[in-house]
Amino acid sequence: MADPSSYRPKPGQIPDSPGVYKFRDEHRRVIYVGKAKNLRQRLANYFQDLSGLHPRTRTMVTTAASVEWTVVSTEVEALQLEYSWIKEFDPRFNVKYRDDKSYPYLAVTLNEEFPRVQVMRGAKKKGVRYFGPYGHAWAIRETVDLMLRVFPVRTCSAGVFKNAARTGRPCLLGYIGKCSAPCVGRVTPEEHRELADDFCDFMAGRTGTYIRRLEKDMMAAAEDMEYERAARLRDDVGALKRAMEKSAVVLADATDADLIAVAEDELEAAVQIFHVRGGRVRGQRGWVTDKVENVDTSGLVEHALQQLYGEESGDAVPKEVLVPALPEDPDAVSQWLADRRGSQVSLRIPQRGDKKDLMVTVQRNAQQALGLHKTKRASDLTTRSRALEEIAEALGLDTAPLRIECFDISHLQGEDVVASMVVFEDGLARKGEYRRFQIKGFEGQDDVRSMHEVISRRFRRYLQEKERTGEWEESPAATGPVPAGPAVSGPVPAPDAGPADGTAPADGESREDDGRPKRFAYPPQLLVVDGGQPQVAAAKRALDELGIDDIAVCGLAKRLEEVWLPDDDDPVVLPRSSEGLYLLQRIRDEAHRFAITYQRAKRAKRIRTSPLDAVAGLGETRKQALIKHFGSVKKLRQATIDEICEVPGIGRRTAESVAVALAAAAPAAPAVNTATGEIMEEDDGGSTT
Repeated sequence: MADPSSYRPKPGQIPDSPGVYKFRDEHRRVIYVGKAKNLRQRLANYFQDLSGLHPRTRTMVTTAASVEWTVVSTEVEALQLEYSWIKEFDPRFNVKYRDDKSYPYLAVTLNEEFPRVQVMRGAKKKGVRYFGPYGHAWAIRETVDLMLRVFPVRTCSAGVFKNAARTGRPCLLGYIGKCSAPCVGRVTPEEHRELADDFCDFMAGRTGTYIRRLEKDMMAAAEDMEYERAARLRDDVGALKRAMEKSAVVLADATDADLIAVAEDELEAAVQIFHVRGGRVRGQRGWVTDKVENVDTSGLVEHALQQLYGEESGDAVPKEVLVPALPEDPDAVSQWLADRRGSQVSLRIPQRGDKKDLMVTVQRNAQQALGLHKTKRASDLTTRSRALEEIAEALGLDTAPLRIECFDISHLQGEDVVASMVVFEDGLARKGEYRRFQIKGFEGQDDVRSMHEVISRRFRRYLQEKERTGEWEESPAATGPVPAGPAVSGPVPAPDAGPADGTAPADGESREDDGRPKRFAYPPQLLVVDGGQPQVAAAKRALDELGIDDIAVCGLAKRLEEVWLPDDDDPVVLPRSSEGLYLLQRIRDEAHRFAITYQRAKRAKRIRTSPLDAVAGLGETRKQALIKHFGSVKKLRQATIDEICEVPGIGRRTAESVAVALAAAAPAAPAVNTATGEIMEEDDGGSTT
């Protein structure tokens, strides 16, 4: 625990200008980002007597090891910079909203030549117009089905579209009039885009214009005695009105507004947002968050506005935003919203009338969401806490291991050896810190040697980061701040910095003092290896060679799910009903999944052709016979000509041709069943006792 006075800036160092400040921990990781009208006054509040600070603020300042700030010219710039840094650094003590479920959107892909209407979830894409979010995907599909009668926009996938264009026949929707069939040229790209624009305008709330236009065309057709056309227009009007009825009218003056409500207690908060367009509720969403910083309702509202509109612009930001409490600096927030919209935005608290009544409804939804979230999470928090306590008790740890790293080795018959590192914090996967390794110094089914190399490389990088930031304290067991190299033969390549599920840093070097997640900067309290006593001993030996003695090590063997500790002849056997054993199994299985996925991806990059294909006159039947007899191409390559001749149907001349072809082929080719094209059975490298 750090003393805030040890890093308190000297008097006069902090300017009294607007700005954004960052607190960093001992590993130079950004743990909190804040903004202030007056940096000097705001930061002075953090360095008062600890007994006068809020418990969460006290935890933050004692976790931090330094503070720095950036001066900006206006409070609007401070708001934008604070949002950017929170998104970039993901500080642990800042409020971070997370969706309480995945919401579907109605999306129109205006970035395509022929825009497509579809249901989308997840991150928003550039050039796509979104409407919603909605509570259920089926509600979107019902609305779209009604509107396609009037706006026959394409809804098919790219594959269906290309196939229809190739065959010259549209899909069923094209035949029944619910698609304008641009795939076969019934409409030009310009005409189809106009339909898509009209569809978007109608969904955006400009409904009266189209209905009046259709009604006018219907009356004109009836006067001209075009009764079939008039009937079709009548049905179109009815379809649009039914589509409008899917969202109830809540504001009679056709208001475009977002209503935000907050329900909170001492530990958590829930936010509900109603998106009202044209007086109708066009979407609803909810967020929940842990109150890891000392923040009131105004602060929660400000954070919600940042997350809601931080990536939006134009009409996605409404003319009016109704909130339960104004942010600390409402003028700066309003100006920031106006900059994103491109016109004036009203930010206020509703006082009376329909808008206040609707805010009560939104508030009720927020309270229900918070209650439901706490009901779901209570058992989950209890279970994870119990699991960590059981692990600490079983392994003799002083405290519960809040950060656990697990390593696994994977290969295919000794080739393409790779390793994985997965990270769990507070019992939950931290996928952004997963890492994967290529082991190129040697090949073979030597999991113990591979484990030693991987552990050495991971923690050597940790010591390098520690020395670089000036945090090294030489251990009595160490021979120097950073050992010279691993105790394995052959070259030791740098770890593969490939992203873990697309979230890990992809560059090769840690960045200098910027607070971004570094690849190996943070040590675990517990290191788990997939395997038994030999793998555990290898991991412990690697740590001892590096002079690291403050990290607990254990292994989980697959055969009997036994937990092995270094220097113990007998395993620790946890009860089958133990939550601690279940957590260790989940961590081990995740490490195995991540390793095998990487190993398969590497293998897939190879050209999957067999060297037997180069043998003239050798058909599939005799190829299959050779593979069946020897088991793999690798073993066939090691066989003599006389041994190859023992295979039924293989003469000496053919055997000689096979031997020549295999000798010319690359020795590192994966074992392939040339008859079926399948890779032979793999070994995941997780040894048992």
